[in-house]
Amino acid sequence: MFVKSVRFPVFLSFLIGLLLGSPLMGQVKDAGLWTSVSFEAKLVKKLSFNISEEFRFNENITELGAAFTDAGLSYKLNKHFQFAVNYRFTQRHRLDNYYSFRHRFYGDIKYSHKLKPFEIALRTRFQDQISDIGRASDGGVPEYYLRNKLNVKWDVNKPYSPYLSFELFSPLNYPRIYAFNGIRAAAGIDYAFSKHHKIDVYYMIQKEVNVSNPETDFVLGIGYSYKL
Repeated sequence: MFVKSVRFPVFLSFLIGLLLGSPLMGQVKDAGLWTSVSFEAKLVKKLSFNISEEFRFNENITELGAAFTDAGLSYKLNKHFQFAVNYRFTQRHRLDNYYSFRHRFYGDIKYSHKLKPFEIALRTRFQDQISDIGRASDGGVPEYYLRNKLNVKWDVNKPYSPYLSFELFSPLNYPRIYAFNGIRAAAGIDYAFSKHHKIDVYYMIQKEVNVSNPETDFVLGIGYSYKL
């Protein structure tokens, strides 16, 4: 009863206030722009293929900080559970002015449930990333992460769907293992032009924790997706 009685705009304003106030203790701050294009096609019943290309600009949106191609398969078990496996190839800008090559493999388990007027989704991701194979002294050493994400969407059968999300990054193989060393919190809106075309616009705060010289990023994101 409580969830149904909460007005989403009030809830959204409250959360945005927390996001704007939370990163003020960060030592390094930056503004970024993330842009993406994605494509999804159903292969057989419940099984889909997806591919996306993304460009992330940092240094106050003056530098291409990273570019990656992501491709994978997703399987919808039922109306609540979905599984996915993906591979991502990333080129990330380094301080010595060359781009680091990174290979990432990850698997997702997602649970969603509609609790009108909201749709709540929980996603757990296990990822393995290898960087700079043969190009650095520590190249090829895998990094393992567990990433848990909560997404709350306001679903009122309209073309637009405002949402809030919160994600924690938990390292699994650091010399000192912390519960988490990264946080992402975002507020955004999906807009479906049709059953095939959709855009996503969001504002995100990304913050490092439990590391020296933590960085806080203020990111505007714009994404376009086509679903066949």
